[in-house]
Amino acid sequence: MDTLLATKLFYIYNLTVVALAKRQFKIDTGKEQIAVEGQVHRNVAVKYLMKRRRSLLMTKNSEKVEKLWQDLPKKIKVIGKQVTKEYAVKWERLGLEEFEGSRFAFTLEDQGEQSTTNNNNSSSSSFSIES
Repeated sequence: MDTLLATKLFYIYNLTVVALAKRQFKIDTGKEQIAVEGQVHRNVAVKYLMKRRRSLLMTKNSEKVEKLWQDLPKKIKVIGKQVTKEYAVKWERLGLEEFEGSRFAFTLEDQGEQSTTNNNNSSSSSFSIES
C-alpha cells in the first residue's frame, strides 16, 4: 500500500502544467475602449460581460437597474495584437418578480474575425450564460 501511494505521488509530482500566457486586449463597446488582460478573445468577452451582469444583479434601485439594462452593450469587439473578433450580445431578462435585477442572461454570438494584415471572416458560433 505504501508503494502504491508513493507511486501515485511520484506521477502527480511529475505532471507538467502548460498555461497560456495572458495577453493584452482592448474591448470596444462602441462607447468606450477598455484595456484588459486575458488568454483568448472569447474568454475576455465573457469575463467583461459577466462583470456587467454582476453590476445589474447587485443593484437594488429599480431606476438604476433600468438605466444599466439600457446601457448594456449589444455588440462588442475584442481587439488583440493580430486579430480582432466581433461578438453580438443578446441580453435576456428572465425575472421581474421579487428581486429587481435578479436574473439576466446573455448569449454571445461570434460575428467573425479580422486580421490586422488581411480581412478574413470566420464562421459563426454561439455561447450562452444563464443564471
